[in-house]
Amino acid sequence: MDKRSAEAHKATHWLHHLEEIVFNSPKVILSLILMATLFFAAQIPSVKIYSDFADLLPQTHPYIELHNEIKESFGGANVIIVGVEFTEHDIFNNEALARIHRITQAVDSLPGVNHNLVVSVTHRNSRKVWLTAEGNVNSEPYYNPENTDLSDQKLALLRKDIVADARVYGPLVSPDKHMALVKAQLIEGQLDYAATFNKIQELRQLEAADGVRIHVTGQPMLVGWAYQYLNQIIEIFLFTALIMLALLVFYFRKAYGILVPLAGVVVSAIWGVGIISLFGYNLDPLSLVIPFLISARAMSHGIQLVERYYLELNDHDDHHVAARLTFDSLFRPGSLGVVSDAVGLLLLAIGSIPLNTKLAHYASVWALSIIVIVLLAVPLLLSVLPKPKNSEIKHNLFRNVGYFCADLISGVKPAKRALSVALILLLSGFYLSSNVVIGESEPGSPILYQDHDYNLSSKAVNDSFPGSEEMYIVAQTSEKGGIKRPEVLKALADLERHMLLDPDVGGAKGAPDLVKQVNRLLHNNDPRWQQIPDDKLYVGGLMYTYMMSNPIPGALNEFIDTDERIANLVFYYKDHQGETIRRAIHTAKQWIAANEGQVEGLTIRLAGGTIGVIASQNEAAFETNLWVLPLVFLLIFIFVAAFYSSLMAGTMMFGAMLFATTLTYAYMGIVGMGINSNTVPIIAVGVGVGIDYSIYMMDRIRSEMVLLGDLNAAVNRAIRTTGLAVSFTAITLIAGIVMWVLLSDLRFQADAALLLIVMIILNGAAAMLLVPSWVLVFKPNFIVKAYVDEDGVIHADQSSEDVSLITTKA
Repeated sequence: MDKRSAEAHKATHWLHHLEEIVFNSPKVILSLILMATLFFAAQIPSVKIYSDFADLLPQTHPYIELHNEIKESFGGANVIIVGVEFTEHDIFNNEALARIHRITQAVDSLPGVNHNLVVSVTHRNSRKVWLTAEGNVNSEPYYNPENTDLSDQKLALLRKDIVADARVYGPLVSPDKHMALVKAQLIEGQLDYAATFNKIQELRQLEAADGVRIHVTGQPMLVGWAYQYLNQIIEIFLFTALIMLALLVFYFRKAYGILVPLAGVVVSAIWGVGIISLFGYNLDPLSLVIPFLISARAMSHGIQLVERYYLELNDHDDHHVAARLTFDSLFRPGSLGVVSDAVGLLLLAIGSIPLNTKLAHYASVWALSIIVIVLLAVPLLLSVLPKPKNSEIKHNLFRNVGYFCADLISGVKPAKRALSVALILLLSGFYLSSNVVIGESEPGSPILYQDHDYNLSSKAVNDSFPGSEEMYIVAQTSEKGGIKRPEVLKALADLERHMLLDPDVGGAKGAPDLVKQVNRLLHNNDPRWQQIPDDKLYVGGLMYTYMMSNPIPGALNEFIDTDERIANLVFYYKDHQGETIRRAIHTAKQWIAANEGQVEGLTIRLAGGTIGVIASQNEAAFETNLWVLPLVFLLIFIFVAAFYSSLMAGTMMFGAMLFATTLTYAYMGIVGMGINSNTVPIIAVGVGVGIDYSIYMMDRIRSEMVLLGDLNAAVNRAIRTTGLAVSFTAITLIAGIVMWVLLSDLRFQADAALLLIVMIILNGAAAMLLVPSWVLVFKPNFIVKAYVDEDGVIHADQSSEDVSLITTKA
């Protein structure tokens, strides 16, 4: 049988026949695509843009399971912290105390606030407790809002009482006495980020005065700040669109070269947002970079197609033939590139963070839609549109990039040098990648810049207090009232001592401290009695005494649950850097491992609060990163190897991905960017996006080899043609993404954009330099022995040097 016959390649012949049917009815196919576009456009109004805190949490992680169990009783990670600082005097001033009280009341009236978990020095739950002459325990609030004109003598007494109370002095009043904290827990299901943020900002303006600084931090405030930049994001989109339009005009200077790629972007955006609506998902402001990138990729593929169309017009007078040949040349490698993009996105669903799972679902389908709306629709559109009068593409600055790379890789010796340099860079990248941390590498939130009001507020609070970042360790007993057992409380006290050995722990709060303080109080404040009694009934009596001394219901709720089975230990940290969290969790696990099972019925569970929640996110991000990248590499290797019937093709693409990804991690290590739930999706998407360039280059070298029969000439021409489109699409993408770097006040978006720029440059370099060098040095059979069958589909002879995976596949 003739190896070039259709009979020898039935699978590709069937695809070729299907292609003929499609191109015989282009208007029908385009009409169907238009109808689908109108359908998706009708879904757009129902899409909502907002952040859901639960979407950021890995719901199957044990820390989040604990968080969900205790957030209503002990609080969660949605904490608002207001620091009221007085620069000219301390807080023990009538006007200062009145201001703190007004702010406390305003915070207590925030939408969705848990009124039982609001605390401040002027709140009714902050109370002075003392023993009366008759032996009774009595208490009263430190601050009475009905008596705001205190004498200097009474203010001095108030100062003395508060300094003596370890539950207030330190946690709620700074050691220098110039700042007071107002803390509130917000209920997740009732939380309105925008309303909360606006009320807090109104409060800050209302209470602003000379000598007064009001600092606000906490997760709800962080998300509220992100919401404030939605208009800025729209402005960036507009600037980006103008820049891309200008670049298209400069590059093509032709109507089709400008309008066709832009049409691909518009239609892709319509389909994408419509797909989000059909899934019933919200569009999170913090993940807008990836949808933008998918639309930009649609334009990139459109540019490749229009560029090839004009080149084909120079060889074929019939524009129908030129459009058909454009489809023949680019549909298969383009589809392989799109599938690679979609694989990187879809594998994000492996992780347990709902936001990334949602992103994986809609973004992978959105990416796959590019096959229809760009790779298929653009050649069909070009075939039905009138033939352009002038098909010549004039020389411009962008073409110099391709010419430079072609001159650089001019033979086997330069190719070997390029591969040697790449190997040195790869080994250096492995070393520098070891500096990448899990989580954040600096204090404050990476979503905003360090000099942002939010991060400055966090710094001010943490500089004056034990810490605004809380970690909850929950002790659970098997029977009702189990927390009152002396051996349980002594074990928890030992756990506290162990945790306090960590220099990052600024303080702690828990039931053991309360019991010891009340015991001391009942013994004339004798410090020798600041210990846990050996009698369970006595412990219960101390708790009951404290509760009865406080007329506010639920005085013990911040320490134990109503059944007295569960107790919450709180530890304060000054930041949530990756290393801080790692050490906090490790320290707790150390104690648990050493003491597990020593107290019957006692179970210690990790971890709640802000530290516990972020620890779960860091662990989930690390696990996702550990699985997603190897799977992306493996699947793209399999797809490419199967598509080209060559293990060498898969190996070449694997090498390109390894080079770009390793150096990306090296860049992260150099600039101090950590692996977290924000960066993992960017890296996974970047791998899929970047491999497109290498696939296009490899495929074009093979096509030119069939035409020219000379490997050096084929490589040189491929770089000067496809290399031009690769360099221009890369520069176009960078020009669009760079606006996020220059204009966005959301540091996360700027960092994500910068990371993508690095990945695009590295992948572009791999495609323009390393893939041609690899081909010249190793001369893979799927390229050097390629031939065309009677349908115009390229194949390659099989040999022992280049193992075939399937027998008939283009």
